[in-house]
Amino acid sequence: MYIAVKGGERAIDASRALLAAARRGDPAVPALGVEQIQEQLGLLVGRVMAEASLYDPQLAALAIRQACGDPIEAAFLLRAYRTTLPRFGSSEPLDTDRMRVRRRVSAIFKDLPGGQVLGPTFDYTQRLLDFGLLQGEELPTPLPSGDASAAQDTVPGALTQLAAEGLVEACEPSDGDPEPPDITRDPPAYPLPRSGWLQMLARADEGWVLGMGYSTQRGYAHTHPFGGDIRFGAVAVEIVPDELDFAIEIGEIELTECQMVNQFVGSASTPPTFTRGYGLVFGHGERKAMAMSLVDRALRCDEFDELPTSPAQQQEFVLPQGDSVEASGFVQHLKLPHYVTFESELQLIRQLRAEIEAASKETA
Repeated sequence: MYIAVKGGERAIDASRALLAAARRGDPAVPALGVEQIQEQLGLLVGRVMAEASLYDPQLAALAIRQACGDPIEAAFLLRAYRTTLPRFGSSEPLDTDRMRVRRRVSAIFKDLPGGQVLGPTFDYTQRLLDFGLLQGEELPTPLPSGDASAAQDTVPGALTQLAAEGLVEACEPSDGDPEPPDITRDPPAYPLPRSGWLQMLARADEGWVLGMGYSTQRGYAHTHPFGGDIRFGAVAVEIVPDELDFAIEIGEIELTECQMVNQFVGSASTPPTFTRGYGLVFGHGERKAMAMSLVDRALRCDEFDELPTSPAQQQEFVLPQGDSVEASGFVQHLKLPHYVTFESELQLIRQLRAEIEAASKETA
């Protein structure tokens, strides 16, 4: 990230004061609190947590306030804080089949086991500005009574029956069930295993992943997706302490998970089977999870002997450029002084122009 800036001490202090003033805005307007951001800008909080790879809604809200609402700057602040935290262990794999769903939809079944749970979504709004919000505090519409107002208990996976019939590929660990790499500790070495690229996609910039996923729908990879199972809700986090031989629950986190059903594969010896793409992000981020699952399937092209012809199928194109913090830093470093480099380029272009002018005079 772009941080190696030096300058006069007084000028820097003045710059910081101006930033604080810009962050505060008009003092006559009530200040925005961290709790307000956490409670009322939940989608932005979830995005920052995902791109920072740290689940802490309060600190994500603080970072958003400090960053004046810039999600990339907020993710950078949260990632920097994350590096100061001690690690006391690893959780057990999260069981999303036990998710207490607030929203769960599938586009491939009319009669879905467990039912469709519409939950909170923009899908059924008219995308018209609500000028009533200019009048002051928004009073929520009373929630309907019954199951629609609360998270439901676990619902069966939409693809479970298809997988049992062998029509969709089964979810199985890789041969030998190897330990997944930790991209926050070890520099990525390409080609990454699927567990590695899923980590990078989970904290990649949402806009980048969305663009890559969109490219696969526009024909730049042969995937032909269907929304198989898209769900958002709370999942228990469990650990097995050293002094115990069983798992204990230490809390819950909110997740969005997407499984896409994609182009089937098969051969003379293997019956045709639909393939899957997978996406998982912190918070309520179904657009990111869906795009991630599209890109995941595209990156599996080698696994299905598909010819990689599109950018979304290239690991070294998709993954490094998706890191918003690193990308922002490399772009913004152009604000650093480049006087010497530019002066050498300037001298070169003057010399070339002089040589061309001299050659023109000799020809004339």
